[in-house]
Amino acid sequence: MKAKQHFLSRGILKMRLDEYLENELARAGYGGVNLVKTPLGTRVIIKAARPGLVIGRHGRTVRELTEKLQELFQIENPQIEVEEITTPELNARVMAARLASALQRGIHFRRAGYSVLRRIMGAGAKGVEIIISGKLTGQRAKYQKFRAGVVLKAGEPAMKYVDEATTSVVLKPGVLGVTVRIMKPDAELPDAIEIIEGVEFEEGELPKEEKPSEETKEQESE
Repeated sequence: MKAKQHFLSRGILKMRLDEYLENELARAGYGGVNLVKTPLGTRVIIKAARPGLVIGRHGRTVRELTEKLQELFQIENPQIEVEEITTPELNARVMAARLASALQRGIHFRRAGYSVLRRIMGAGAKGVEIIISGKLTGQRAKYQKFRAGVVLKAGEPAMKYVDEATTSVVLKPGVLGVTVRIMKPDAELPDAIEIIEGVEFEEGELPKEEKPSEETKEQESE
């Protein structure tokens, strides 16, 4: 298999697996999956806010999930590992799913949007942007944005420090789309200025001007 076809097939497999796990592990706070090829098989690293629901009682859920991965996706000897998301409020997929669940329970979209925004900012995010689109208040579709802090949209910092997720929820008026973008707390902005403290002076004292050296005097005279 050529390198191009290999990477394409791996990408398609991960996309299909991601969609499947998102539906199967919605209650566990599913936050993403990584595939790592090893000599013994394939490590499937599942990120979840509630890892206990992924493992199941006495590991029953993990065993059933392993069998399904072999049967549906032909993954050779899958070894499932569950990684706990320590701060779910900083994971865009988890928060998008929670917002969609709140909308499905009948909570008003503005109340749900601001509630999720406050929780994300309270967890230490540098910025957040939430977009809810669809038939919100009438028969004509529109969108509503909720913003706080700074969220970069382009460039390497945006690709490196912004976590983005999109999901949808089916309501009686129609389908609503939910997009969540989170600027991570450790984001280093290119225009950030760091002030290095130098020599401290007493109040009213001005720094003394450095006297020019002999070489500097000669250059200025020339």
